[in-house]
Amino acid sequence: MNIQFLLIQTGYLDPVDFITRIAIAFALGLSIGAERQWRDKSAGLRTNALVSIGAAAYMLLSVYLYGADGGDPGRIAAQIVTGIGFLGAGVIMKDGLTIRGLNTAATIWCSAAVGTLCGMALYIEATIVTGAILFTHIAMGPFSDWLGALKSYKSRKVQEAFYLIKVACKVEDETDIRSHIVGQIENRHTYLLRSVLRNVSVENANTVILNVKLSTVGKSDDKIEELIFELTKVKHVQEASWFYLGNSMEN
Repeated sequence: MNIQFLLIQTGYLDPVDFITRIAIAFALGLSIGAERQWRDKSAGLRTNALVSIGAAAYMLLSVYLYGADGGDPGRIAAQIVTGIGFLGAGVIMKDGLTIRGLNTAATIWCSAAVGTLCGMALYIEATIVTGAILFTHIAMGPFSDWLGALKSYKSRKVQEAFYLIKVACKVEDETDIRSHIVGQIENRHTYLLRSVLRNVSVENANTVILNVKLSTVGKSDDKIEELIFELTKVKHVQEASWFYLGNSMEN
């Protein structure tokens, strides 16, 4: 009879096996969290690693109890699903008509599944699930964004609106400010960047005016105002303002 099975049946789990399961759960959860952290998501490196470790630890507890008193290990697994549901609900927020955090909540849920598989020593299955999660985020994310933008802009159900944003900064800070602006616009899939031009201020030769033209699906003054508010908080930005150009970028 398998020695590991005997250890479990007597209510004792081999420390090496225990450490192995926790370590693999940690490594796989860390890989999921690293991708999320790289994309500046709310649940990143530590959150996904902790969720995976916690799920694995609870499953190990269920294995121990199963060996100690003949309990059902599936009962704790069911409770993990319920507990993660409450954790995921905490990251979902409603922003006007938009719901934010659904993808983050789903990722946390999947990290718990990876930890649960590791807790049951199903390492190959846990690795496959981790790969599927990373593939979904890395490969399917851009495709999903492209598909959404294509539907919005090509269907023309709502007319496209154009805006001009003016940001003033010193010449030596231009590169950093320009990169920050482009990053802010590209990370918020509400906007489509059209052009970035620079002009030297007439009053001060050391000041540069960045003229950023972008478009949105439908008139979105409130979203542009939010973007301007964020830009005014950026270090070295002297002034930020916006203008509505109408339904043509040539205005």
